[in-house]
Amino acid sequence: MAPRVDKRASLADAVRLVPDRAHLALCGFAISRNAVSFAHELIRAGRSHLRLTQVVGGLETDLLVAAGLVERLTYGGGSLDRFGPLAAVNRAALAGRLELFEYSALALSLRLHAGAMGLPYLPTLSMLGSDLLEPLLASGAVRLDRDPFTHSPCLLLAPLHPDIAVVQVDRADRAGNCTIEGPVWSIPETVRASRAVVAVCEEMVEVGDLDPARVTIPGEYVTAVALGPRGAHPTAMFGRYDYDRKHLELYEQAALSGEDANREYLDRWVLGVPDERAYLASVVG
Repeated sequence: MAPRVDKRASLADAVRLVPDRAHLALCGFAISRNAVSFAHELIRAGRSHLRLTQVVGGLETDLLVAAGLVERLTYGGGSLDRFGPLAAVNRAALAGRLELFEYSALALSLRLHAGAMGLPYLPTLSMLGSDLLEPLLASGAVRLDRDPFTHSPCLLLAPLHPDIAVVQVDRADRAGNCTIEGPVWSIPETVRASRAVVAVCEEMVEVGDLDPARVTIPGEYVTAVALGPRGAHPTAMFGRYDYDRKHLELYEQAALSGEDANREYLDRWVLGVPDERAYLASVVG
């Protein structure tokens, strides 16, 4: 029997798979299952000119934009839920430093679905009549057409193929098989649409320990898997830990206060510590 491929990597090694100008698909949802530890390590590594796709923008996207790493964001809106807006994203977009393409969450999920299925395009009725449509038509990724059966208007969506998808998972083995507890949203489509996948796991187990019926992401899709316990902090992981209210309030206050305060947050909690172990020791002990 051929030996199984060992896809384990350190968080730093996983980040080395991301070059400048890469197109990253992030799988967090507002303040749930955000790959925050990966975003922190990207900031420490000083990547630049990243292009991001995220169906519902969350904390990891706001952190990367606040650090000046992102030049383009494709998303279906987003927020920090009850804690407030994506203040760094909004500020950068209004200042003209961030190219923004905003879809409905359904339409963006369908673009990823088209990429996952290998389709040339996918028709939808989503966004017809919406103010979101005009800039998307100008981008060339969306076209107006007619349903060939009813002749009523429809929208044709180009498939999305991100360079790398990054997902915070619950359990993984060294072969890259991963489980996700709770809602999976558009994660399966995002993973299958992407050319490479980095999984950051809360828990690493031996090959054979995962129930095959519970595997959300088969190892064949995964390029690297890094162990990152509490890697979503201060956001939540379903069934493992809740969001950190105090730290999210701290971040949002800094982000809303302006670029200087946002930078001070990054200097203190991201750039001011050598790695995620030090960050977690500072924040949660």
